[in-house]
Amino acid sequence: MTADRDYYNSVIAEEGPDSATLTFPPYAPERRIALAGREIRIGRRSSSQPSPPEIDLREPPEDPGISHVHAVLLAKPDGTWTLVDPGSTNGTCMNGSLDPIPNNVEVPVAEGDRIHVGAWTTITLIRGEAT
Repeated sequence: MTADRDYYNSVIAEEGPDSATLTFPPYAPERRIALAGREIRIGRRSSSQPSPPEIDLREPPEDPGISHVHAVLLAKPDGTWTLVDPGSTNGTCMNGSLDPIPNNVEVPVAEGDRIHVGAWTTITLIRGEAT
């Protein structure tokens, strides 16, 4: 996952209610996280959640557009994955689109797909090991 300048620029161009207060982070190192398990939650940890999401986007720089449980990757028995947005505040988009995926609908994902959440976060699905 990375802070994606192109996605951020697209979000700002839409002129949403908070766009005037958003600033792209000056430093945001790429992070890699292995997908292990049947359910991978994408979001921000909070004191009210018993456990942090598997992909915790509260790490600096914290993307202000991320919900506590923003989206979920679900492993399927055949080895494929699907993505579900359970109703995040700002939506979840894919592959450069600014049209959010429907809430509570499983959307198939594959290697190379880019998941856009928040104001600048892009998660790219890549086969290999996390570092």
